[in-house]
Amino acid sequence: MLKKVSRYRYRATAARSLKPVPTEERDVFAKTHIIAIAAIGAAMLAGASAAPADGIPGMRGHDHTGITVPDIKQAADFFVNVLGCKEAMSFGPFADDKGTFMHDLLNVDPKAVIHQITLVRCGYGSNIELFQYSSPDQKNMTPKNSDIGGYHIALYVDDIKAAKDYLDSKGVKTFFGPFPVKEGPAAGQAITYFLAPWGLQMEIISYPKGMAYEKTSPIKLWSPTDPAK
Repeated sequence: MLKKVSRYRYRATAARSLKPVPTEERDVFAKTHIIAIAAIGAAMLAGASAAPADGIPGMRGHDHTGITVPDIKQAADFFVNVLGCKEAMSFGPFADDKGTFMHDLLNVDPKAVIHQITLVRCGYGSNIELFQYSSPDQKNMTPKNSDIGGYHIALYVDDIKAAKDYLDSKGVKTFFGPFPVKEGPAAGQAITYFLAPWGLQMEIISYPKGMAYEKTSPIKLWSPTDPAK
């Protein structure tokens, strides 16, 4: 049987239930609330960082590097008969005497002419596309590696000393090396730079036992030593 509670007793009970919370309890509650918010924020950030990065749909990898050379016959001869690459195909010329096709497609002067394109394959790796152009605004400046827009092409070799000795015997301009990298994430590699006859900067590189970064990095760089990976 339910008992009637007098109005006085109800007010007294309500008053007791609304008495001030001790300072220590308020502090604990506030700190707990802050920690909970921080934990939720950290979880949201972790989820955001785990989201996949944007990228080109269907990208498979590096297909080729294009290089404009002053004499395509000289360049093809160097890549094939000195470096040991294989020529796959040649085609051209391409020009547009009346319109802006060359500019619209290739971002060159509308009157530019591609006299020939030759593609070569150098062992296991992406292809190299050689161009010979003429253009009203053509500049004959081969950049150094330190210049903005500078670049080089590196070829992997099994025995870097033997490779350098071979290049020297062919009269190719080589630089200091083989230089072994002994510290840092690239430790394990050895390199030597050299020049193509027209000044293109190139490199031979070798790391038969791998590089130091491979022990800790979840991402492994592609290597001609194991092209399937």
